[in-house]
Amino acid sequence: MKVVVEQAHKSHIARIVDFQIAMALETENLELNREMVNRGVRAVFDDPSKGKYLVAIGNQEVVATTLLTPEWSDWRNGFVYWIQSVYVLPGYRDQRIFSTMYEHIKGLVMQDDHLLGLRLYVDKTNEQAQKVYEKLAMNGEHYKLFEWMK
Repeated sequence: MKVVVEQAHKSHIARIVDFQIAMALETENLELNREMVNRGVRAVFDDPSKGKYLVAIGNQEVVATTLLTPEWSDWRNGFVYWIQSVYVLPGYRDQRIFSTMYEHIKGLVMQDDHLLGLRLYVDKTNEQAQKVYEKLAMNGEHYKLFEWMK
């Protein structure tokens, strides 16, 4: 199947919301509030400084999505993209769709002197995703993520 990766448009919002709700339930057994997620996704489209969504289109439908958020690095004097909210429809997994998205994102970084690299975090129990990231030569050994959430 041929997959095209492109920047998402507002017409993709409902699909992105559906994917985020499905991902939270699947990966963390967490039921998200649809209206809250809808507002959160719309906020990215309303304020591009928050990030941008990419979609993978195959068989004339959105089959995967991810959110790129910029983080300023004073050490490197440039931005690092965080890859977040990765979701591939179950029927399309193991078809290199995320790999295609990842190569597209790496291409964006390579073309822009202000973009310096990529980072992502993954739930410790999501071994399937970790294997995908390792196959893409991503290194998970350098940092350990800590968080505090209100």
